[in-house]
Formats: sequence, structure tokens, C-alpha cells
Amino acid sequence: MRETVNGGPATVLASDYFASYSVVGLLALLGVLFVAVAFGTGRLLRPVVPTPEKLLTYECGVDPVGEGWAHTQVRYYVYAFLYVIFAVDSIFLFPWATVFAAPGYGATTLVEMFVFLGFLAVGLLYAYKKGVLTWT
Repeated sequence: MRETVNGGPATVLASDYFASYSVVGLLALLGVLFVAVAFGTGRLLRPVVPTPEKLLTYECGVDPVGEGWAHTQVRYYVYAFLYVIFAVDSIFLFPWATVFAAPGYGATTLVEMFVFLGFLAVGLLYAYKKGVLTWT
């Protein structure tokens, strides 16, 4: 932000505003370029000798037996999903605690956190009512 000559309101120049984004864009471009060069170099240097044994499906060193479709109970996915929800919740609590400690943000962040925890509580109550949390 810069002040005008007559001491009026501060103005923001577009070049100052986009300068920080150009650094982020340059880093993103370098990251994409690095990954592309790594994959391209790997493709050029690797040996390509397809054999019937190499084209078989690998399953823990054992020849695959049976069909390709396996039945998996959905409850394992539900437990994984619930874990992800609460892992995200715990990750969200740490930055919230630092912002909550900053002056001027106390009431706002407290309300936001209770709304967030309310959504999680409703989701957990819904999962409990559906019987998802009972192991059979």
C-alpha cells in the first residue's frame, strides 16, 4: 500500500498486488517442469523389454487366481471415511487455536469453531443413528 502525494487514502498498485502471485506462479511452473523432466528422463532411460511374465498381474509374488472382482464390505470404507473426517477436524483445530489467541479475533473464531464442531457432531450423530459405528 502506498500513500498518495497529498496524504489522501492509500492506493494499491496492480504491479505490487500481482508481484506476490508471480512468485507463486513461477514456483508452480518450476514444480511442474521438474516433475515433467523427471518423468521424461525416466521414460528415456528405462529399458523396455516386455515379456509375458512381465505382463502378468502381480499379486504379492503369487500367481493371480480367481476373478478380478473381490467383495469388500462397505463398513471398512465408512470407518476410513470417519477417520478422515476427524483427522481433518484435528488438523483444523491447531491453526484455529493460534488465530483464537490473536487479538481481535476471539469471538469470531469461537463462533466459527462451534459451527464447525456442530457440523461434525451432526455427522457423527447421523452415523450413530444409522448404526455405522457398531461393529458386527
